[in-house]
Amino acid sequence: MLYDLRRADASIKWLVTCLLATFGLSYLFGAVMVSLYAGFTPQRVAATYAGPAMSMPMPPDSTMIVEHPMSMADFARPETHAVDTNLLIQDTHVHVPMYGVIAAALSLVVVGLSLERAWALGLITLLFAAPWLDFAGMWLTKFVSPQCAIVTLIGGWAMGAGYAIVAALAVKQMWFSPERS
Repeated sequence: MLYDLRRADASIKWLVTCLLATFGLSYLFGAVMVSLYAGFTPQRVAATYAGPAMSMPMPPDSTMIVEHPMSMADFARPETHAVDTNLLIQDTHVHVPMYGVIAAALSLVVVGLSLERAWALGLITLLFAAPWLDFAGMWLTKFVSPQCAIVTLIGGWAMGAGYAIVAALAVKQMWFSPERS
């Protein structure tokens, strides 16, 4: 093993713990953002990515004010956040590299855990494959079929599961397992 987080200096354990806490906070707010804009059902994700084009180009060329009458029932309906191709390109450009960096950082934590090789390789694969599925699902939903929204949901849940598994194993092994000599 290249390194063992159970035997690491307390400063390394603290660094990894702070990194995991930061990623956890990020994932928590990411989940809140997803719930606000795309939702957690195939129908809401499909409406977000396969729905009509955005009413305002991204980024806006100018400020635009639109007035139209609304009933009280209109206020009760959830707003559908539509993602057009330009915004999907922008989101992919920004998120996919960052997800790669996060997957790499979490994978470095995995390498320091006491896991059988097959489990470590599987977990590292999950950490990288999950965001690929997430974004592949968005593109497939937009250009192939609204039914592909399930791929986005699988990818998103897999990202959360991968993080949770790494965080739980790392905290347990670093702080609650006896050090090996």
